[in-house]
Amino acid sequence: MLYDVRTYTCRPGTIKKHLALYAEHGYETQSRHLGKPLAYMQTETGDVNSYTHIWVYASAADREARRQALQKDPAWAGYLKISAEAGFLVSQENKLMTPVPFFQP
Repeated sequence: MLYDVRTYTCRPGTIKKHLALYAEHGYETQSRHLGKPLAYMQTETGDVNSYTHIWVYASAADREARRQALQKDPAWAGYLKISAEAGFLVSQENKLMTPVPFFQP
């Protein structure tokens, strides 16, 4: 298993707008290609302008194939355009992680 852990930071005061934009224009398309995320969470304490989501793949090759299909989808390109124009995002951090041997998800 490969876990793609992504943390995004929004400009202060824009996270609700950004998440609403994604819910309306991005979530369905992304989920169609990547599957449903393991988690999609907004920060409650600490940097309250950030959120994290986790996608699960069978392997790096599985992740690459799914993400390539997503990038070819015109609906996803439309969402990326709308998101860029809105300008709510400040940064993104991605971590590809694997479970330790004693943990069985």
